Amino acid sequence: MARTASIERNTTETRIKIELELDGNGESNISTGIGFFDHMLTHLAKHGLLNLSVDCVGDLEVDSHHTVEDVGIAIGKCISKAVGDKAGMVRYGSSVVPMDEALVMTALDISGRGSLFYGLELSKEMVGSFDSELTSEFFKSVCANAGINCHIRQLDGGNAHHIIEAAFKSFARALRTAVSIDPKIQGIPSTKGTL
Repeated sequence: MARTASIERNTTETRIKIELELDGNGESNISTGIGFFDHMLTHLAKHGLLNLSVDCVGDLEVDSHHTVEDVGIAIGKCISKAVGDKAGMVRYGSSVVPMDEALVMTALDISGRGSLFYGLELSKEMVGSFDSELTSEFFKSVCANAGINCHIRQLDGGNAHHIIEAAFKSFARALRTAVSIDPKIQGIPSTKGTL
């Protein structure tokens, strides 16, 4: 059974349409109006082996906050829907990714209890037209809406572009592991019997 989800989310600040396939091959079609953010979402799809389509028209004349946060909300909701009851799913994933001098670790648990513990130190306020502080807003929105407990830690690095890119790649690879199906796992991967 295909693990897919789609969502249309329209507010006074953003109009979003997202399609997600968990068991994809990394194909993406991304358009948010924020070049660097599009680049990062492309990495999320490629390294997470997700097929991801994102079409967002946001109030960029205000700033990028609503667009980045709302895309995170919608992606999180899609992940939550696509994993279904989580039967046979690995549940946990971790990845350490280098990007030149930067090194970022992500460890996550698709526990149903969404929370983000964030440890990136970004010295540059803007990367292109992307506000660096929105990195945490994106991951917070994804995790809260997908029910993911996530730790993202910067182990090394100074270049903001490299650090953020390593974070997206490490999150993608950790998610790819966590959502994968293991035929040895019988039922829900929890002694409680539910997630």
